[in-house]
Amino acid sequence: MSKQINSLMMRMTPEEKIGQLNLVNPGIFANTGAVVTQDIDGKIRKGQVGGLFGYYDAALVGKTQRLAVEESRLGIPLIFGLDVIHGHKTIFPIPLALSCTWDMPLIEKSARIAAMEATADGLNWVFSPMVDIARDPRWGRIAEGAGEDPYLGSKVAAAMVRGYQGDDLSRPDTVMACVKHLALYGDAEGGRDYNTTDMSRLKMHEYYLPPYKAAVEAGAGSVMSSFNEVDGVPAAGNKWLMKDLLRGLWGFNGFVVTDYTSINEMTCHGTGGLKENSARALKAGTDMDMVGECFLTTLLESLEDGSVSMDDIDAACRRILEAKERLGLFDDPYRYVDEKRAGEVLSEDSRAAARDMAARSCVLLKNDGPLLPLKKEGTIAVIGPLADDKRNMPGTWSIASDWTQCVSVLEGMKNAAGAGVKFLHAAGANFTRDPVLAERLNFSGERVLIDPRSQQEMIDEALKVARKADVVVAVVGEAQEMSGEAASRVDIGIPQEQLPLIDALSKTGKPLVLVIATGRPLTLVRECEQAQAMLLMWFGGTEAGNGVADVLFGHHNPSGRLTATFPRHVGQVPLYYNHKNTGRPYDGAKPAEKFKSRYLDVENGPLFPFGFGLGYAPFEYGPLRLDKTELQGAETLTAAIAVKNAGDCAGEETVQLYVSDPVASVTRSVKDLKGFEKVFLQPGEEKDVSFAVTTEQLMFFNGDLQRVWEPGEFVIHVGRNSGDVQSASVQWKK
Repeated sequence: MSKQINSLMMRMTPEEKIGQLNLVNPGIFANTGAVVTQDIDGKIRKGQVGGLFGYYDAALVGKTQRLAVEESRLGIPLIFGLDVIHGHKTIFPIPLALSCTWDMPLIEKSARIAAMEATADGLNWVFSPMVDIARDPRWGRIAEGAGEDPYLGSKVAAAMVRGYQGDDLSRPDTVMACVKHLALYGDAEGGRDYNTTDMSRLKMHEYYLPPYKAAVEAGAGSVMSSFNEVDGVPAAGNKWLMKDLLRGLWGFNGFVVTDYTSINEMTCHGTGGLKENSARALKAGTDMDMVGECFLTTLLESLEDGSVSMDDIDAACRRILEAKERLGLFDDPYRYVDEKRAGEVLSEDSRAAARDMAARSCVLLKNDGPLLPLKKEGTIAVIGPLADDKRNMPGTWSIASDWTQCVSVLEGMKNAAGAGVKFLHAAGANFTRDPVLAERLNFSGERVLIDPRSQQEMIDEALKVARKADVVVAVVGEAQEMSGEAASRVDIGIPQEQLPLIDALSKTGKPLVLVIATGRPLTLVRECEQAQAMLLMWFGGTEAGNGVADVLFGHHNPSGRLTATFPRHVGQVPLYYNHKNTGRPYDGAKPAEKFKSRYLDVENGPLFPFGFGLGYAPFEYGPLRLDKTELQGAETLTAAIAVKNAGDCAGEETVQLYVSDPVASVTRSVKDLKGFEKVFLQPGEEKDVSFAVTTEQLMFFNGDLQRVWEPGEFVIHVGRNSGDVQSASVQWKK
């Protein structure tokens, strides 16, 4: 890349080159695994450290960088990283929630603000975006991605990379993105974190790999390997994955870092000992070892016995140094260390953006009456363990957050309602009464407190409050760490401790609004029967309370649309919209039919489908119009539909385009998302929404893993969600 790096590498010893491949964690601020690095200062002085993660303090970063630059032999600067997932100190809604905005400029803006705040704290590298496609809500890390669809997931991945990196990585307010986790981590068997994954290459290319590829094409500077195996080989040591696919087919020229101690963990997968696995990982294309120090402790011996070559070590070292050069660290090692920038975090502008994002990510699931928006009068009871809670508002992966800076739902409602509303409050329930579970949920700080009163005492207090109110808003759901890494659940309903409270409130006769905090799709069949309105708030971040209140009181017309299917029962999982048909599909027309692909005890379909979401303004759709029904070759099809705001308030609608390919050389899904457009309409306003459909949208991977399109019939679907569309077919010839 540069003469500077060539010159530097000529002066480096093998030990110093291996040192650049070592990423360490001091365990002071952030620890996402069981291992913490010892004697970091001594190793930095010896040139045995290439990067560090876990700090987010400019003074501490500067002090540590000074050790590397001024007290090691060659003065090679360190790269400093952190899990900045959905904001740094200003916390935005969790990524799954942000994806429900279907708003790429907004998502890019969240990453841009996060980069600005992270660099103000001395960081120049973030372990984000997570782009794993996830179809199993039992998997806790579904909270960290963009849901189940590869098309939408690819758009989100590219937007996040652009937001983090900008157009000049050497600017002191941009960070290098690290796309994770390559690959297939979102398909862990049983939804159990760190579990094995096994799928065909065809399924990989069609549904799981596109978001990684989109992030690489957007210019991501680094990639993180996954914990799982791919084709029977752990990802960190998988040559096909790292060299053939990532670097070969996709042309990636950045560096690859492992996840936390994942080379060490290859031994448990069954591929040999530490030395053997370290050599295998390096030769497969892994450049940096996160925390495990496998490279540091084994590669010299492997070099001596020929298990690895100097060329292997040089290639990895060069990629790390090139990343540091792109970040401008050789020109100015302290470019990201400016303590005067501390005022850039949690600014008024950042909080205003967070509030807007919190409102836009909310999904209205039900609104009978309509009960919402709430009137700014009378008495409102705000009940539930999350009603006046700030501790859990940030959600999972909010390492640098300060929960005391968060806004609770009750506080936000008081801010929005003004003096005309009287508020009453009761907790009503705990998250759990199990002290062991509470301890696990509190690993990153005290988030779950156990009220010593009996369950009945807490419910009685809540009922006393509810009976005095005109309407009840119950804020229920998961605690922060009930979703996220190492937070798999087999019961994906609202936690059991809260169910008797909801039952009791539903029997008071008072209008009941459920505001639901969660990091995953939940099973909500019973709650949907009990409540007149349900608003999905996810985990909304620093400004969660204000954002939710803006929706509840009608300051913002809810516009979020689901990016992951909500099942009726956990037994349906995995359940996703772009499934394939069986040879005996069940359409529900004849309930008594036996020999069909169906359940005996629950409907096949979801409670809420992909793309679903309500608003306060009803949107009416005209008929679907196609400009032609027969096409040939490179012709473009225009699909158009009129959308009208038939309500009395302004609002947004996300019009969605899907395509089906009924006959192909390999079986295709029932439909695939191929486009969408958000439209903002005033009351009574009507707009024509049109989509240009080309052969690009018709393409798929065939049995030879070639991306092709095949002539024949195609069905065009346009509508408000994957289950509510208008359809028309066309014939497309070569």
